[in-house]
Amino acid sequence: MSPLPPLKALQAFDALGRTGSVALAAADLGVTPGAISQQLRKLEEAVEARLVEHDGRGLRLTPLGTTYHAQIRQGFAAFADAAATLREASADVIVLSCLTTVLGKWIGRRMRDWTALEATARVSLVGSDAEPDLAQGGVDMRIYYGGRRHPPHHAELFVDHIVPVCAPALIEGRHLSGPDDILRFPLLHIAWDPRFGANPGWAEWGRLIGARPPAANLTYGLSGSAIDAALAGQGFVLGQIAFIGPELETGKLVVPFDLRLPLPEPYYLAWNPDSLRKTGARAFHRWLLGEGRAQGLVSAPPSRG
Repeated sequence: MSPLPPLKALQAFDALGRTGSVALAAADLGVTPGAISQQLRKLEEAVEARLVEHDGRGLRLTPLGTTYHAQIRQGFAAFADAAATLREASADVIVLSCLTTVLGKWIGRRMRDWTALEATARVSLVGSDAEPDLAQGGVDMRIYYGGRRHPPHHAELFVDHIVPVCAPALIEGRHLSGPDDILRFPLLHIAWDPRFGANPGWAEWGRLIGARPPAANLTYGLSGSAIDAALAGQGFVLGQIAFIGPELETGKLVVPFDLRLPLPEPYYLAWNPDSLRKTGARAFHRWLLGEGRAQGLVSAPPSRG
């Protein structure tokens, strides 16, 4: 006798035992009555025992089949319990989706502050450029850029600004008398995904200072990659303040002239209201909004009083 009968055969047998007829078992599993009968034959062949018999109206379990079904039912109940355990284990995980660079260069760096406040809340961070459908339930919250597509529940986080930054070694021993001197160094450009619209670049910053920059030496598709290139000393980048805070604090990046340009649109937080029932979700939601407000103050140009 085979120790492991086919799973489909066991499912057909269990359905017959639960429903009492081949027709109802077929409806329960979404298959044809013929498929049920075929699987029952396979099971009897596998266990080498007679489990079902005709009673004049259809198939029913034999006494041995009834005993066997009681054991099989326990097994399927255990499967159901295991699935429920998994659902319960994942039910309170708060899933936050962000653009890749937003995750790596902004909110991901702040999560230690959150865990210090809410050590019991569990958060899963997902970096994705695809906008999730929050109504489907796989993602609870989303940090996104721009206002062309607003989910029903959303709030503005902050407006970021860009500023020319570089590694200190790039300008070491070089005297920069004015902002236009930056344009004599290699320039790193960031080409955004077209769905986010045009991002301000060196041409726009050049207009701010009344100069015409040369063409950029290198172009990157991700802000994070361009910032990493600047950290490696490859040139100046128009870095978003939100993405370079730690590097500015530690002196790994410097701002020779603090002349900032705002991004055309804000960053937003969207959420599924049903997700706020999860453990710690409301507190996490408030914390994210607070971090956004704080970042907006940091990103804004310094007052010139």
